[in-house]
Amino acid sequence: MSISEKWHGIDLTEDQLEMLNLVRDFCAKEVRPNGAKYHESQHTPASILKKAAQCDFYSSDFFLQLFSDPTGLTAALAIEEMFYSDAGIALALFGTGLPASAIVANGSPEQIEKWLPRCFGTAKHPKVAAFCCSEAEAGSDVSNIRTRAVYDEKSGTWTINGIKHWITNGGISDVYVVVASVDPSLKSRGQASFIVTDGTPGLSAGRHLDKHGFRASHTGEVIFDNVVVPGDQLLGGKERLDKRLARARRNESSGEQAAMATFEATRWMVAAMGVGIARAAFEYARDYALVREQFGKPIAAHQQVAELLADMATEIHLARLGVINAAQTYLSTGKLNRAQGSMVKYFASELAVKATRNAMQILGGAGYVNEHPVAQWHADALLLPIFEGTSQIQKNVIASVVTGLRIR
Repeated sequence: MSISEKWHGIDLTEDQLEMLNLVRDFCAKEVRPNGAKYHESQHTPASILKKAAQCDFYSSDFFLQLFSDPTGLTAALAIEEMFYSDAGIALALFGTGLPASAIVANGSPEQIEKWLPRCFGTAKHPKVAAFCCSEAEAGSDVSNIRTRAVYDEKSGTWTINGIKHWITNGGISDVYVVVASVDPSLKSRGQASFIVTDGTPGLSAGRHLDKHGFRASHTGEVIFDNVVVPGDQLLGGKERLDKRLARARRNESSGEQAAMATFEATRWMVAAMGVGIARAAFEYARDYALVREQFGKPIAAHQQVAELLADMATEIHLARLGVINAAQTYLSTGKLNRAQGSMVKYFASELAVKATRNAMQILGGAGYVNEHPVAQWHADALLLPIFEGTSQIQKNVIASVVTGLRIR
């Protein structure tokens, strides 16, 4: 079924319709029917990735086209549709979007032109990329990153040492965007992002992590043992980095931090993921409640169930509007306003957990067995309040903005 010109009450242009119909048609055919299989096997859906690349659904051109719409509608609704279909496979397809966003947010025009296509590979040989930020002692506390990058003035190269944890596509990527400390005394203000390519001596894969949800998306550790990278693989270049470090040492505003620039660009995308998962759970629970009868009538006609459905529909609608507003702000201005990203990420992430939990409750015992997908969707949803900044961190950011106080 194609997207109508007025989807969820939103008017769409012909270009937006064309893009979104491509997304919906591909996901309906390739993603939704295979969700349970890849969740169970925990294998990366390589065949689906290849099909996506062959129909130009997975490419740097598609990525740029998706995010070139300044209204935010194309990106927001496309991400929602992907994660509505199946979150695990969607993240396997969309996981490269995080390092790609890091390159766009931090890189020079020349670096974007060189490295963005390599993140995705070609239609014949698609590749994936990874954003390496989190560490064992640096999850929410990005300032505690221990991975070091040391510059050699003589050779003009950087040597990177450290271990990254919980990395989407970690160990299977062709391109890694690595956040490392170049001046530990400055904490998060002394960090920079580097490009490291597969096959570089000293780069290796650590453990593959067995996850509760998002199991079709590969997550692993990445090890950097005296990894030497050329100077032109420092995103943004050394001159820009030196100026930023100098301002930080003078205790002046040094601009966006390496990791935070990426998170700022992607938090609304995580929110769109949450809307997609929540909508899938709502529609499945609604359809079930209309045919399942108890006490002589559909359970949707019982007030307690009807209230759950009403709450889910209302909150999904509000979350979608918040995502679109944040997407429009970011894609038209390059930044978000007053904790906007944190607000929408927090609200939609928690909504995904709540909606999938309520869907399980509406299905009753049926919701707890794998014959129905809602328990899998709940497992997937539980990740959203954790990754790319926990809900608690988002609330700290929001509270800091609305009070003007430093919240810790």
